[in-house]
This record gives sequence, structure tokens and C-alpha cells, in this order.
Amino acid sequence: MTPHEYVLNSPDTFITDALRGFVAAHPSIAWQPDPGFLHRRDVSEEPRVGVISGGGSGHEPMHSGMIGAGMIDAACPGLVFTSPNALQIVGATRWADRGKGVLHVVKNYTGDVMNFRIARHILRDDVATDHVVVADDVATESETGPGRRGTGATIIVEKVCGAAAARGLDLAHVAELGRRTADNARSIAVAYRACTVPGADGLTFELDPGEMEFGVGIHGEAGEERTTRVGAHELVSRMLERISESLGLQRGERVICLVNGLGSAHPLELSLVFGEVAAELDARGIAVERSMVGTFVTALDMTGFSITLVRLDDEVRSLFDDETDAPAWPSTIARGRPAISDITFAEPDDSAADGTESAWLSDFVGQVLGSIDDLTTLDQQAGDGDFGTNMKAALGHFDLPLQGTDAEVLTAISTSYLVRAGGTSGAVFGVLFRELAEAFADSDDFATALRVGTESALTEIRDLGGAEVGDNTVVDALSPAARALSNDEALPTVADKAEEGAESTRDTTASKGRASYVGENARGVVDPGALVISWLYRAAAEST
Repeated sequence: MTPHEYVLNSPDTFITDALRGFVAAHPSIAWQPDPGFLHRRDVSEEPRVGVISGGGSGHEPMHSGMIGAGMIDAACPGLVFTSPNALQIVGATRWADRGKGVLHVVKNYTGDVMNFRIARHILRDDVATDHVVVADDVATESETGPGRRGTGATIIVEKVCGAAAARGLDLAHVAELGRRTADNARSIAVAYRACTVPGADGLTFELDPGEMEFGVGIHGEAGEERTTRVGAHELVSRMLERISESLGLQRGERVICLVNGLGSAHPLELSLVFGEVAAELDARGIAVERSMVGTFVTALDMTGFSITLVRLDDEVRSLFDDETDAPAWPSTIARGRPAISDITFAEPDDSAADGTESAWLSDFVGQVLGSIDDLTTLDQQAGDGDFGTNMKAALGHFDLPLQGTDAEVLTAISTSYLVRAGGTSGAVFGVLFRELAEAFADSDDFATALRVGTESALTEIRDLGGAEVGDNTVVDALSPAARALSNDEALPTVADKAEEGAESTRDTTASKGRASYVGENARGVVDPGALVISWLYRAAAEST
């Protein structure tokens, strides 16, 4: 796999340059250069407990994005995946002290634990301190060694402790709430692609195509097991089994659920995962009372996600619900059990009637379906890459050979394009087959119906998108076919003209349609829509 290329000036200045932009983008947060920490800009001097955290950079928006009223007061950033030093923590602790002590929220990594401990030792005669160690990663659960790593649950502990401090609770109570939350939290993560450390020559670990890493860490560590990828349903079930076993979750218990992207997971993927999580927990009789879905705790650009469950009690839930203005905390948290809905699109009535086989349309559909990969490749070069997907969506469900009259089959194909395919190609091909269907319904003569339907479709498609010959669209193949049909040319000649028109798109750049976005990059590539149009007329010619 190819390492990620970062936008940067230099790997050596990546973190400081990024921090400069972060502070500029968030007026409520300031940077203290000596010894180096971020903090809330406007804090009341009224006595209360301070809450700070920190860790290696590369996990953003944790911790910097969690600075705000009702969450943490300051954060100490280290270099990428490297703990902050003890003097940074000392400086942030002194700044956060408002006379009632300061709580440290610490992820269970050796460097973090060590440097926060040294800071508390340095401050022992000056500031009252306490700490909460977050150790939620079940992939590193063992009887020996440092124990579970601190991962996704960290932000939930920060939220609960920050809210408790804002309410004016004393240090011992805030710390107890933090430990209770951390002790009742478990997480596990999976990756399909490792991360790239800025300046490094490769990924932190390599996966073969089709593999996944189960139990990865947020510092780019490989997981506990490397396996073949499985479907989301099976994967989520396996992850939740590990979490539930470690927590000892029982039917009827209540949880906070966090589905978290590790850096490069798309929101669609995270939503899909949460749907599986919600359904699985519902089946297990576990009530999800609060849920968060998004990217909060990352491992730079790692492709993957984590799941965190936190056992709830009434006090922790109340604190979790308190308001905060931390910039990375969601403005809206889902409350109450998620609705497990049947999300499907209504199936269109696009089946053709039983009866005589429509041979030419069967041949056409078969050729398109046999060329999906080639059409996708063409569109990746000449357009936006979705053409093959749309062709498969429209035609993939048909059983070959297609049964029914030509008018019935054309109507079915048109309906399927309009409903199933979507996008530009769905609209254009839907109109084409609709006009052909109407013409074949009105005439028993094949050539006449094909001519009338083609001419009508060409008019409609031109009006629809404004395309003309030379614009590198389906019109380049459809227009010469229509002209040949109006001149009563034989069907093989009509097919030749359509093919010549499709081939002409190789030497032009598009000014309309999806290919217009790539300009000169499309030169030398046949427009896939025009190519498919030529296949339709060749199928018609070979059927007579």
C-alpha cells in the first residue's frame, strides 16, 4: 500500500504549523509557548477543580478539540504519537489550578503515565492533584504488562470529569466519577489500512489486499490478529462480543455507545457500522441511551473504526448530558434507544411480462453487464467514475433472456434506469428507453419504431442537458444513428454510424456532462455513455 502524502511544509514543523492554524480557527483556545500547552482563553477565577489531559499528536480532534467550558481546561500536545513531557504538564497544571486542585486524565500508555506522574511529583507541595487512567482497549487485556491501552473512552471520561468540575464538585468526587466511567468503558478497533507517520517512508504495518487488522492501537500499532475481511455484520458482532465479555454486560443494562473513525473512515461507513451496532445491542437486550457517531479519536490517516461502550448510571448520564462549548464535541447527542428501521427503497415495477424473448435487448443488456469493469475504468479516466456502477444498478437485476414484447421490455429498462441508477446516466438512459418504449408501443414495424423513438429521444436528451455533437456525450453516438435512420439507411449502417460517433469522442474534450469536469484528461478515451449507445444499435442490427 502507498503511504499517505500529507499537506505540510516539513515533517519537522508539521505539529507546530498545525497548532498555529488550530488556534487561529478557535478563538476560545490559546497557546502557551513556555512550556507548550493549549488552554481555554477565558476562564473564571472562581475556585473550582481544573481538568487537563494530553498526549501524542495525531489523535485529533482529541485532545485539543475537547478544550472548553464543561470539558477540559488545557491539553498538552506531544510530537506525533509521543507523550508530552513532564514540564508541559506541570505548566498546564499550574495554569489550570483555581484553588481546588487539578485532575489529570491520562491514557494508559507508558510515556503518558510516566510523564503525568513525574509532573504530579514535581507539584506535590504546590498544587493538589489527582488522576484518572483510561484503559479501555480490550485488544491489550492481559494479566501481565501495562494492561489495556487508553483509546476512545478517553473523551467520554474527559466529558464526565469536565462536567463534574463545572458543577463545583470537589477533586476527590471528580476523580471518583472519572475512575467509575473509565472502569466501565471498553473499546476495540479494526483497520483496513495502517497509518502513515509524516516523514516516514511507509505505513506502520502492511496488509495484503482483502486483509484486515483486528485490535489495532491508536499509535499505529498492529492488532492482535490479521484475518480476511468479513462483512460489517459479522465484524461488528465479533467486536461487540469482545467488549461485552470484558465488561460483563448483562441484558437490561444501559450504555453510551461511541462509533469512532480512526482517520480515513467515511461518514457513510461509520453510519453503517452504527446501524449494525444498534441492531446487535438491541438483540442482546442492551439499551443504548446515548450515542455518538463520528471521528473523534484518530490514528492519523488510518482507515478503520473503533467501538466504545460505557456502562451508564444516572449520575454519569446526567454529567454526560451537561452542555459544553468544546469545539469537537457534537452539538447534538442522540438520546434514547436508536430506532432500528428497515431502510429500503421501494422496488420499482420494472419487470417485463412473460412471453416472447426480446433477443436484441437481451443481447444489449448482456453486453453491458459483461463490460461493467471496463466501463468503470473508462469513466474513471473520462468522467467521475460512477458509470459502471450505474449501469449495474439499472440492469443487474434482470434475468436473461428478457421476456416480453419490445415495448414491455423497453418500458422495464427505462423504469429501472430512472429509479435504480440515479445520476446523469440514469436520467439520460431512462429518457432514451422511455421514448423508444413509446415508439415501439405505437408501431409494429421495427425500423419505424426505432427511428421515431431515436429521434424523439435525441430531442429530449438535447433539451435535458443542452449537449450537441462534439460535446463528448451520448449525443455523439445517438445523433448520427438518428440521422442514418431518418435517411432509411440499413440497420448495420445505422450501427456503424453510432460506433463512428462514439469513437469520435476519443479525440475531443467534453463541455457537457460528467467528463467536462476532467477536461484534457479525457482526451484519448472513448466516452462510455456513447459507447453503450453504439452497442444498442449494433444489437438491433444483428437481430434482423
